[in-house]
Amino acid sequence: MKTVLYVAPTASAPALCLRPWRAEDAAALVTAHRDPLMRRWLITSLAGESDARQWIDDQNRGWDDGVRFSFAIVERGRPVGHIAVKGGVDPAGASAEVGYWTSAETRGRGIASRALECVSRWALGSQDVMPLARLDLLHAVDNHASCRVAEKCRYVLSSVLPAQPPVFPSEGHLHVRMNSTQKART
Repeated sequence: MKTVLYVAPTASAPALCLRPWRAEDAAALVTAHRDPLMRRWLITSLAGESDARQWIDDQNRGWDDGVRFSFAIVERGRPVGHIAVKGGVDPAGASAEVGYWTSAETRGRGIASRALECVSRWALGSQDVMPLARLDLLHAVDNHASCRVAEKCRYVLSSVLPAQPPVFPSEGHLHVRMNSTQKART
């Protein structure tokens, strides 16, 4: 089961469509991954279209297996970002991790926060493939833009995580959002 979500337009921003990634999105992925700032924060780097197609196949397998819900953030028909809910981080299955990025040319326009709010409401509410009580959002301590997005979308800073080189070379923030019937545990 794959899902498509929609974010309504605002007075200053067009509507967004959050849909599963498609093979024809490979070129947009490669272009986005050329951005040095994005490469600084991501674990995965897509150097060419074959890498991008493999990555898209991996995202689609996550949907098929019901363990990772990966959305292209599409504005005016063009992918401009990515957001995913990844299960399997909690043995009890009650929590998942959410992550996102936006392309360099669209940063600072509220796209990440609008997409995160939409996906958070869906993941903690209406979807029934992976019932969740909690979403975790992790980012590097010095990724101030991600921290602002998390706070804007009511993710509470829960803890500062130690660095884990080489994959996570610096400390991180763990933000948490609970469903409306749960309270965050720190």
